[in-house]
Amino acid sequence: MTTDVETRVDPRLISGAKIPFKWVGLFIILGAIIPFVVEGYTAFQATLIMIYAIAILGLNLLTGFNGQFSLGHSAFYAVGAYTAAILVYHLDFPVYVTIPLGGVVCFVAGFLFGLPALRLEGLYLALATFALAVAVPQILKSSHLEGLTGGVQGLDVFRPPVPEGLPLTMDQWWYLIAFGVLLIMLWLAWNLVNSRSGRAMMAIRDNPIAAGSMGINTSLYKSLTFGVSAFYTGIAGAMAAIVIEFVAPDSFTFQLSILLFIGLVVGGTGSIWGAIFGGFFILMVPNVAEEISTGLSYAVFGVILILVIYVMPTGFAGLVKMLGVRIKKMF
Repeated sequence: MTTDVETRVDPRLISGAKIPFKWVGLFIILGAIIPFVVEGYTAFQATLIMIYAIAILGLNLLTGFNGQFSLGHSAFYAVGAYTAAILVYHLDFPVYVTIPLGGVVCFVAGFLFGLPALRLEGLYLALATFALAVAVPQILKSSHLEGLTGGVQGLDVFRPPVPEGLPLTMDQWWYLIAFGVLLIMLWLAWNLVNSRSGRAMMAIRDNPIAAGSMGINTSLYKSLTFGVSAFYTGIAGAMAAIVIEFVAPDSFTFQLSILLFIGLVVGGTGSIWGAIFGGFFILMVPNVAEEISTGLSYAVFGVILILVIYVMPTGFAGLVKMLGVRIKKMF
């Protein structure tokens, strides 16, 4: 059997097959300016938005482009965060080195988890990942690992000072680091999706039986996609631990997995850049709901979410695409 997927997958179906370079350039310029025109706390929030966007992008590679449903990415987020925290707290590793190491550890964990999960699909896979999300915080609290993880008290992670000679505050410096990492991860995701491997991933999503009959190793691609998705989430978790300067098991509950999934849907399933709006939504909207009504914040958040899904059934990326088509027709 031939493995040439290119002749069997319509290139028009590939998300982001064309890059509007002028918009990319504008995005980079505006993104680089933001920390110098906003207050420190706002720059800190923008940094968290980008961190969430990286995690949502990883989930999108798994769910939006490969069709595997996961409710357990808070576990990989926790693994990435604790990898960075343990390396810094116990082994005095350079903070910047722990970011890619957190991703590598999560890639291995995701790949290994994906191997037995190959026997599961749909709701059964979701249930397995749900179990993972519930179990990991409890494992981190275990008295047997308390000397390593800090138990329920967690671990402190102190950021190094801004390099000498740079006229930047701590929030500005870490915003720029997060922005640079986000750009790299977006570029890597775009290249992956538009490669032969990406076309194989999407072929498996659309029809795994047909993909297998074309010679695609569905088991290998599913496991690798799970690993890559966990890698993205681990990078985000490691950066979150460093930026927030603290990790604790209660920060990585199942609720975080739900928020990441909400960000995926709201940003646009199968959209690379939609993850940025998804990150914005899951960070800012709960805060807005809290300001509207402290006692009924979850109810307010639910109403906002329903309205957003009603207005944007295909996510923010789908809404922008639809408006773009209509504007072109008008002119």
